[in-house]
Amino acid sequence: MKKLEAKKIFNGEVEFLFGAHNYSQVPTFHFPEIAFVGSSNVGKSSLINALVGKKAAIVSNTPGRTRQLNFFKIFGFEDGFILVDMPGYGFARAKAAHVGHWQRTSFEYLTKRSNLQRVFLLIDPTKGLKEPDLEAINIFNTLAVSFQIVLTKIDKMSREELEKAQNKIKKQSEKWPAVFPGIITCSALKGYGIMELQDEIVRILEKL
Repeated sequence: MKKLEAKKIFNGEVEFLFGAHNYSQVPTFHFPEIAFVGSSNVGKSSLINALVGKKAAIVSNTPGRTRQLNFFKIFGFEDGFILVDMPGYGFARAKAAHVGHWQRTSFEYLTKRSNLQRVFLLIDPTKGLKEPDLEAINIFNTLAVSFQIVLTKIDKMSREELEKAQNKIKKQSEKWPAVFPGIITCSALKGYGIMELQDEIVRILEKL
């Protein structure tokens, strides 16, 4: 699908459906779902807003504010599809009991959601892959959940630094059976790579 068509899809109506603190609160949908997950300061909500061209997800000055599964319906493709903003991991200021609860909710979502088409794993390339990122990747591989790497905040790096970080992650990813090939690079602040990410989502939907 052409970029112009992808732009039309993502510039259409967006509706926040609900937030779920427990998986039992999530109804069964026939709509395809695309999920976004990453560390609590990776810029996940900002990226979702850049994707849909409006303030759909709440952006906070305090990392880790997404403490539930947030569902947003995008109406521009056939009868619609859903973007899921998953709780960030690495909550430095959260109580351990709360972190465990959010992790269990996310794990249950990943294991039970049959209409989940792909998870986009957001990584800050200025920091590289940290232990929490590798733990998430291990879960995806164990559960056979298809995921794709998205590098965020690339405006903070030189072209050479970004290429070095991208090549390092690409080499590491060669041993991950569930990873979808191709690393997408983005900046929600500058708009870099947003159209490429939109196009990738449209390609996922076209195959359904």
